[in-house]
Amino acid sequence: MSARTMSHAGTFYPADPIEIEHQFKTFEKALQKVEELTPQALIVPHAGYIYSGFTAESAYRYLTTSQAKRAIVIGPSHRVAYTGLSISLQEYFETPLGNLSIDTAYAKTLMQKYNLDFEPQMHHEHSTEVQMPFIKYFASHMRVIEMVYGDFNPQQLSKIISDLLNDPDNLVIISTDLSHFYSEDNAKELDAICIKAIEEQRPDLLHQGCQACGKIGVEAMLLSAKTVGLHTRF
Repeated sequence: MSARTMSHAGTFYPADPIEIEHQFKTFEKALQKVEELTPQALIVPHAGYIYSGFTAESAYRYLTTSQAKRAIVIGPSHRVAYTGLSISLQEYFETPLGNLSIDTAYAKTLMQKYNLDFEPQMHHEHSTEVQMPFIKYFASHMRVIEMVYGDFNPQQLSKIISDLLNDPDNLVIISTDLSHFYSEDNAKELDAICIKAIEEQRPDLLHQGCQACGKIGVEAMLLSAKTVGLHTRF
């Protein structure tokens, strides 16, 4: 069986399963109780767990009540220049907490329907990989799909996401970080643009200073949210 191997364990997140579980439980203790939600889509960060793990877990904890059978994780390519969207056809995704099954049959259906590619070099990407231990921990029953994009049209991606969201078996996960390498004040100013765009479901605002590395995925998600009638929660 072919594996989507771990490329970033021990750097972006712990390679030791005990250490990962300890981090997740520490985050959980610090989180306040909030309203009960069953999300159809998540927008989550992908920096190292010491930087963004708490924020990611504040979203992933809602998966404990999800009835979705499949998590489609969509993230930007950071290391490979690429035009298009690649979908993994490997059979399982390695995580320190155990393997996740990749829904290869479904991936092949999406590949054919949307004329997608499988470029193995794209699937050593941290923006998608760091999400998998969270899925394994909070929703180990789910199969996964990994999609990594380079230069790709947000409207085209939105059409795919909208179709995915119309299937109740699917949960869509958009991976993005916000600004990088700015002073704290500048970062807050730039990030506020991204946050407002998401909160108000206004993709046009993303082009007024938002520095999110996954801006294509976020824009596509906002377009789809309007199409299928989703509401934003922070």
